[in-house]
Amino acid sequence: MTMAYQVLARKYRPQAFDAVVGQDAITRTLRNALASGRIAHAYLFAGPRGVGKTTTARLLAKALLCPQRAGAEPCGICGVCQEIQAGSAVDVIEIDGASNRKIDDVRTLRENVKYAPARGRVKVYIIDEVHQLTGDAFDALLKTLEEPPSHVVFILATTDPRDIPATILSRVQRFDFKPIPPETLAASLTAILEAEKVRFDPAALPLIARGAEGSLRDALSLLDTALAYGGGVLEVEATARLLGASAPAEVRRFAAAMVAHDAAAALEAIDRAARDG
Repeated sequence: MTMAYQVLARKYRPQAFDAVVGQDAITRTLRNALASGRIAHAYLFAGPRGVGKTTTARLLAKALLCPQRAGAEPCGICGVCQEIQAGSAVDVIEIDGASNRKIDDVRTLRENVKYAPARGRVKVYIIDEVHQLTGDAFDALLKTLEEPPSHVVFILATTDPRDIPATILSRVQRFDFKPIPPETLAASLTAILEAEKVRFDPAALPLIARGAEGSLRDALSLLDTALAYGGGVLEVEATARLLGASAPAEVRRFAAAMVAHDAAAALEAIDRAARDG
């Protein structure tokens, strides 16, 4: 019986701050805070999808709870770290703000934060898509953020910080995650393909990076799709057809025609690219 395939986004999810891609200023600040013990009671991670907000939240939770941590990085091998990586740690509570958005949901949370951690030094609440909470739910959450228990750390994540009340924003330490540059995405994809020992055409990587629009998670999803489409091989022409992009060969033909002032050849290159999608 063959093992189930593990998608690349899950297989290569960072397990250390140093492995987070494209958010160096944020991870450096968090590492320094951990090393010095200057931990806020509430954080807001804001930014577009797939750029590392939830991953960084889990890494921060792991570092806060790891009993073997030396400096900023969690050990990654103790029982607590393994439980957090598996999503089974009782002291790390992940809440989907879209499906737990009502005031009763936040009231339940407020009751639960009173209880001490089961194993670690702190309890970490990660509330994803926090901007989806109702106004009444935000009011209830505000009361907890104003007087948080000493054993609780909140990490709020959002793709739309504009929908979060100013009263909440004023009580959190905010980090704005940026879209990941295409060249950084391409470098990450290269490292993963080499680790997977997959044959690939480097010219296909910019096409995937462009299609991902700054999201590493989307880039890895597109890479998985492109590898399936190419039968386990990443080729530029197949990737261009899959993504509906102009292959580099067509771009080169068009550029050469323009330099040579050959209008007919330039139009032919455009027509070929249009036919190919």
